[in-house]
Amino acid sequence: MSLPWLLLLLHPIFSYSFIYNTFKSNHHNPNLTLNGIADITSNGILKLTNVSTHTIGHGFYPDPILFKNPDTNKVVSFSTAFVFSIVPRYRKLGGHGLAFTIAPTKDFIGAQPSQYLGLVNVTLNGKASNHLLAVEFDTVQDFEFRDISDNHVGVNINRMKSVNSTNAGFFIDGNSTKQDLCLHSGKKIQAWIDYDADKHQLDVTLSIYSNKPSTPILSVPVDLSPTFQDYMYVGFSSSTGVLASSHYVYGWSFNMNEKAESLDLDLLPSLFQFKTNKKRFRIWFMASIISAFCIIVIIVAVYVTTKKFNNTEVAEYWEHDLGPHPYSYKELKEATKGFSHKMLLGFGGSGKVYKGVLPDSKMDIAVKRISRQSKHGEKEFLSEVSTIGRLRHRNLVQLLGWARNKGELLLVYDFMANGSLDKYIYSSNNPKKILTWDQRFKIIKDVSVGLLYLHEEWEQTVLHRDIKAGNVLLDSELKGRLADFGLAKLYDHGSNPITTGVVGTLGYLAPELTRTGKPTTRSDVYAFGALLLEVVCGRRPVEVKASPEELVLVDWIWDKWREGRLLEVVDARLQGVFNKSEVMVVLKVGLMCSSDEASVRPCMRQVIRYLEGKVPLPEKLGPSCDDAVKGGFVVEIKEFAPSLMKMKSV
Repeated sequence: MSLPWLLLLLHPIFSYSFIYNTFKSNHHNPNLTLNGIADITSNGILKLTNVSTHTIGHGFYPDPILFKNPDTNKVVSFSTAFVFSIVPRYRKLGGHGLAFTIAPTKDFIGAQPSQYLGLVNVTLNGKASNHLLAVEFDTVQDFEFRDISDNHVGVNINRMKSVNSTNAGFFIDGNSTKQDLCLHSGKKIQAWIDYDADKHQLDVTLSIYSNKPSTPILSVPVDLSPTFQDYMYVGFSSSTGVLASSHYVYGWSFNMNEKAESLDLDLLPSLFQFKTNKKRFRIWFMASIISAFCIIVIIVAVYVTTKKFNNTEVAEYWEHDLGPHPYSYKELKEATKGFSHKMLLGFGGSGKVYKGVLPDSKMDIAVKRISRQSKHGEKEFLSEVSTIGRLRHRNLVQLLGWARNKGELLLVYDFMANGSLDKYIYSSNNPKKILTWDQRFKIIKDVSVGLLYLHEEWEQTVLHRDIKAGNVLLDSELKGRLADFGLAKLYDHGSNPITTGVVGTLGYLAPELTRTGKPTTRSDVYAFGALLLEVVCGRRPVEVKASPEELVLVDWIWDKWREGRLLEVVDARLQGVFNKSEVMVVLKVGLMCSSDEASVRPCMRQVIRYLEGKVPLPEKLGPSCDDAVKGGFVVEIKEFAPSLMKMKSV
């Protein structure tokens, strides 16, 4: 007899229920199925994760449950209640959260931690074949999934972007005002999730008390029948990222076609069991005093060591934001096979980049090993930790962590399987590295969206200041992500950035930078324009081996524009296979962005509207555009262009 029919006989249809007041194993309360780093504590609490970084934990009811009525093929009503708490590594920074999950499997092979909560990965996210419902209790705001805050509850179906969400809170009966609730406060929080099959509605209710409020904080109209298979597993999934929390579940009840039984918080186990014995109290008190003294000694020792390693002001700036090292030097050395030459991905002025595989999770990473001998290397390290460490977007390369060892500084990133864009643009005639037009156009739009996020959508304005093909990395699906924030600068929206020295790469530098030294979003746009032109043409912004009239790419394209022969600049390796209207749009936008006058250049929001065809391009690009990159700037480029040929790559 097959398993589903056997279960149908053992468990009468739609009357399936269970309750855990403790997760200790007994005859009436079978063990959960655990994987990842999940564990049951000695006093019967399900601990999904600890404060280790980039980990996953699952705890699922061991048997599949029949959710669909065989006669109608519709999901029937169900209800669950559970008590959880989230205890962050750093008091104000939770990471990443947990999710009540209904899925066709207990083994989430290939699932990623961090924002994916151990349920899917970048490839599986959004696929209907996931058959996944996850009610997330999320403590990190992920802009990729358009999270509303770093303290929210969301309902996710097959993807990590919620179909609906709300800030965490609860109602007290008789009071219509929603009470604020911090998910990572460490307090016990009871959650109720109820699905009404007749109304096609999913309700989520929270409270810090044992009794269930009459008003849910989230009601989502949804028919789960197309999502669910006949038999599904129920349980919990959690993960950590650069930021980490311990995620606990104290008790859990579940019921098909009936309301789940609420849990009495006072009867559930506690994380810490204190004895009232006076002798033990005195021992505990003395141990606490000794521990506190040891901690003070350690803090003083760390302070002295930090001061020797770096000046106190700088160390406090970035260590306060990110806390102790999420990676050890030993771990990264092992991951890169001792920084073997065989693992080398590339190198430049700031240091070498290696591929690595983390020994525990087997996760692919990229490790930038910055030499401390260069003052620029130190500044770049601090800039990247303090900048990209707080940025989260699908079109930016994610900083996973960092480490340092004596005179070395190390940054750890998502591994981009296809390397940098410039290796494809300048790959000569290697057919495996010749990007199609569709691939190029998609990468252009990817980078434009990432740059818009930096300029307008994050909490501050971020100037990248080194946009170029070498700083655009491609993941396994050839999606473009902007990388290398070593030169980035931040300032508040509506204010002006401070005047600074001229930095960047020749050919991408806006003309006004050589006069004022003051970067703006429009100087980033200028560099983006140069990137657009080189992606279309397959050649560098400044080509020292070209004829004088073709030395400066934007000048050459303007000449072709005036002659009505603009399509002649398209990369010959495309062999004429491209969408002419899309190519014309990209070239024209590239010329607009490359205007000598900063005020004429479009902002990134305008650029995206042009690229997506939402607004037509102006018929005349503007007189200031026609005079772009002239005179002394061209002379300057001609004088210094040979230095571009000295760049090394692997």
